[in-house]
Amino acid sequence: MRTFIHEDFLLATAAARRLYHGYAERQPIWDYHCHLPVADLAADRRFANLTEIWLDGDHYKWRAMRACGVEERRITGDAPAREKFLAWAAVAPRCLGNPLYHWTHLELKRYFDFDGLLGPETAEAVWARANRRLQAPERSARGILSAFGVRAVCTTDSPTDDLAAHRQLQAAGLTIFPTFRPDGALHASDAGAFNRWTDLLAARANVEIRQLGDFLDALRARHAAFHQAGCRLSDHGLNVCFGPPCSAAEAASAFAALRGGQPLAPEAADGFAGFLMMFFGHLDAERGWTKQLHLGAMRNGNTRMRARLGPDTGFDSIGDWPQAWALGQYMDRLDREEALPQMIVYNANPAENYAFAALAGNFSDERGGKIQFGSGWWFLDQKEAMEWQLNALAHTGLLSRFVGMVTDSRSFLSYPRHEYFRRVLCNLLGAAMERGELPGDEDLVGGMIADICCRNAEEFLRLPELAGERAGEASAKGGAARNAAKGEAGGGAGHGKARRAGKRPAAGPGRKTGKGT
Repeated sequence: MRTFIHEDFLLATAAARRLYHGYAERQPIWDYHCHLPVADLAADRRFANLTEIWLDGDHYKWRAMRACGVEERRITGDAPAREKFLAWAAVAPRCLGNPLYHWTHLELKRYFDFDGLLGPETAEAVWARANRRLQAPERSARGILSAFGVRAVCTTDSPTDDLAAHRQLQAAGLTIFPTFRPDGALHASDAGAFNRWTDLLAARANVEIRQLGDFLDALRARHAAFHQAGCRLSDHGLNVCFGPPCSAAEAASAFAALRGGQPLAPEAADGFAGFLMMFFGHLDAERGWTKQLHLGAMRNGNTRMRARLGPDTGFDSIGDWPQAWALGQYMDRLDREEALPQMIVYNANPAENYAFAALAGNFSDERGGKIQFGSGWWFLDQKEAMEWQLNALAHTGLLSRFVGMVTDSRSFLSYPRHEYFRRVLCNLLGAAMERGELPGDEDLVGGMIADICCRNAEEFLRLPELAGERAGEASAKGGAARNAAKGEAGGGAGHGKARRAGKRPAAGPGRKTGKGT
């Protein structure tokens, strides 16, 4: 009997199977947006048990467990690790139809070579097997990156972070970079939160912040420090883009009011945040960074549970704010000032997919694909919504320029999300080939798939240690390059030299040359 996770999982046609195994399966991973704890990477953390690496911090699983009536003590509370895992194992069979069911079994297969179905009857065996295999070197934090062919990682970091862990990682030769996320600067409606964050910024920048100029200078200094640490991306998590910026004089008055403990009225807060977003856009453009905007999530919707557990604990949902006008106006203001950086915009509401995809085409220039419609995000990083995003982009822009998937995850067990995306992509395009909607030229279609899996992101982001390695190489187009698209992923972050030298890398988890560890 065929196992649930098998080599042709989600690949419904012969063309899809050939595309995936020939062009996508072994491409390296560019995880240019994630929330992996950088301290765990610096320490090369070894995880004591499956709960530590799989359940801690995973609000997707927490939501499913709450939906099944699991008491909070066994979700985020003080229950022993084994008890929490057993609670999740009892919930897993109830997740049929939810992407959690696919992700769960892909992860168990790729990391622990478990072919069965997770449930109460298999839970003890999975617990013992996974905990034993977590002790292997390739299941440490860094070992996982190497085993899965992760070429580069960009974590998510506040300007108030000291970046010591990133310096440690780069001293070790690893291509793991910070991302500049200054969302704390935008808390203009909450003077207390704004001042706490500003005090942290002042301490990290080693300056005194009394007025707006001091604040902007400190942000500019941290932006420069991030650049020195290899950062080439910024990120903002917003309900919706802010409205027109206030004037510099109005911003100075707003800043003084906030530092005096006075929250801003909604219109003034919006104008002040708009002023700062213009400032951040200029900073990114000056240094050639890529700005990411994560738009449309309705965060922390349960006030009682936020007070009990804190933010980002699984009480978020999809917002329905109109997005296109505000986003387009923000881009246009920056463009008029010749300060529009390249961007990746991520949408949390599928109703906005076509608006986002079409808007991205308004600001193309000689760089090509300057504004990217990013991969399905949060509630949309699942099969159906991935197909929606891919189709919207293909029908209104150029799918061939797409910069591909990210994990956007806090979990080291999330790297099969890239495999999942690649299977969905190949299944979608393979079906179109068999219907005659795309030509039957597998090198043509497969070459585009290889571009989406890794090459487009590599060329678009120009991360520092990797950009130089590509300089002078021929463009990866044409027949010879299409054959190369069938090549392999090698090593982990900072370990791609064997592949570039033409050597065949060791197989990672789930590859045909052997079972995962």
